Amino acid sequence: MTLPAVGFIGLGTMGRGMALNLVKAAETVFVYDPVPEALKLLTDAGAVACASPAEVAEKAGTVIICVPDAPQVRDVMFGPGGNGPGGIADAERKNITVLDATTMKRPDALAIAEDAAAKGIAYFDCPISGLPRRAADGTLTIMFGGTKEGYDAALPFLKACGEEIIHSGPLGAGQAMKGLNNVIYNINIAAFCELLPLALKSGMGVEALEKLVLTGSSRSFASEHFVPKVLNGDFSGDFPMQGAYKDILNVQSLAKDADAATPLADAMTAIYERALEAGYGQGPKSSMIKLYEQDLNVQFRKPGKG
Repeated sequence: MTLPAVGFIGLGTMGRGMALNLVKAAETVFVYDPVPEALKLLTDAGAVACASPAEVAEKAGTVIICVPDAPQVRDVMFGPGGNGPGGIADAERKNITVLDATTMKRPDALAIAEDAAAKGIAYFDCPISGLPRRAADGTLTIMFGGTKEGYDAALPFLKACGEEIIHSGPLGAGQAMKGLNNVIYNINIAAFCELLPLALKSGMGVEALEKLVLTGSSRSFASEHFVPKVLNGDFSGDFPMQGAYKDILNVQSLAKDADAATPLADAMTAIYERALEAGYGQGPKSSMIKLYEQDLNVQFRKPGKG
């Protein structure tokens, strides 16, 4: 079944793949991005470019946003600076629904939803999990925060972009669940980054360690994705550490609200922050391994890949 017209704003690393999948599934996809090259990629695939978020919302009753963080969402929703012309709220169309795939702090999502409701806009948080490859393949995991009615209405659009669409709970629950997921993932990566250099220093071989983490009980998505890339000296192409730091902040906020101790997450956060302070913020999370390689004067790479 062909989906009705839909809007998409934010055609970056993740949004690009999501929008291209919607082009295959929807009657028309109206797109906006301030980067002309990003727009051209979509229009070449059959999407229709718009001059502003307001124009996107005027032409499509459902709009998906995928931008870096809350300030950019406010620009899209309410115009530049959160109070200027050209935002979705300036569209004359009634009954606009916004599905926000942006990852941000949960309180920011709740505040945006409240301000959107005051403008008559239904806003739901729908952060995504998966690397750019899964965005391109349409196999993302998407965590929806909002009412059951909102979830049911959003589901056909989200299914064009993802494989698993989880109704996380009320508004803001999508952001909370995304944070929990990524902190578990970050702990896994931090463990590999800390222990693999130690194993090398203790006399274990690179090939033996590779077999262990790809076939043993420590095997995980983190090992399957990152270990082969690290072994080949490839620290490119994945979501930057700095951009993902807000997931940690979300979980810290949840723990504070619940008065809960999170010593394991706190230890991971300390490693993460050390990597950011060392200048690895624009690299993937696997860049954390370089800290421990430097400490121990070893390198977890295949021969010739250092």
